[in-house]
Amino acid sequence: MVKMKQMALCAGLSLAAATGAAQADTLKCEPGETYIMNVMVSGHPYWVPVYQGFKQAAAAFGCETVFSGTPDYDITKQIASFEQDMVKAPAGVLLHPMQADPFIEPINRAIDNGTEIVTFAADSPKSKRTGYITSDNLAEAKFAAEEFVKELGDSFEFAVLENPGQSNHDLRVTAFLDYMGQHYPNAKLVGRQATNQDSNAAYRATASIIQANPNLKAMWIPEAGSAEGAVAAMLEAEAEVMVMHADVTPTTLEHIKAGNIYAALNPNQGMQGFMGFMGVFLAAKSDVFDPFNDYKVSGYNPVQIPFVDNGFAVITKENADSFDLNVYMEGRDPS
Repeated sequence: MVKMKQMALCAGLSLAAATGAAQADTLKCEPGETYIMNVMVSGHPYWVPVYQGFKQAAAAFGCETVFSGTPDYDITKQIASFEQDMVKAPAGVLLHPMQADPFIEPINRAIDNGTEIVTFAADSPKSKRTGYITSDNLAEAKFAAEEFVKELGDSFEFAVLENPGQSNHDLRVTAFLDYMGQHYPNAKLVGRQATNQDSNAAYRATASIIQANPNLKAMWIPEAGSAEGAVAAMLEAEAEVMVMHADVTPTTLEHIKAGNIYAALNPNQGMQGFMGFMGVFLAAKSDVFDPFNDYKVSGYNPVQIPFVDNGFAVITKENADSFDLNVYMEGRDPS
């Protein structure tokens, strides 16, 4: 009897091992199977570590990758680049949609035609995309607010720059303003200007805000391009303003090292790309997964990832050297 149980156990283990091996065989790419990362403003340095993480994850499964998008800040051109990607029939696309609603139909059509889509850093939540990878924009805004108060007290004049229409940037600004209004009502918002990631527009807007508000003490900016122009205006006016922004560029990193920017709250870009690839890859390989739900009769992809937080780092003068993009890219293939 004991021997029969042992034989049954061995058979069960062998079957499990065989099943696991069969499933493991499916979790790799076929020759030529390709995954694309599509963005707007494709020359922006932000994408470089994201794509490196994307490529590193893809390499582990023998997959090919392509970096795509448009060099312009133009929703029509980004959609056109996305649709051109679809001609190549990729297995999946990790997409940073410049705006949410214009991408609903292109995303849905791509998925209906067999290409899985995961969004990152900005979202199109009403589309059929299977996942969304980003940092916690609410947490970023709260951190910025509390850091200002820690340094300046709870009664000071502040301003924000913004980039209306891009979901993550919108949330960073509205969450910051809501948090300040709810927790620190004695702090006063004296300037709010749309600069749309344009450093020249940010320079002009900041110069105007400083001139009208000589007691300005703090500025929150949802991205790094506008921070570059804002700091240039502050230095020219010799204004002492505590600046924090999200993301980082080589230029703002130098300003952090010089003490012109207090801190940058930077999404963990490599993890964003790595987890972005895993999301779209698993969506494309969903046949290895049979969850306990109604996906078979409802007809949706069982690999649904509503939100993955890739975390963010606080970049200050003390740790700025760790975020030198040129050092990171030494010996790495940028393509």
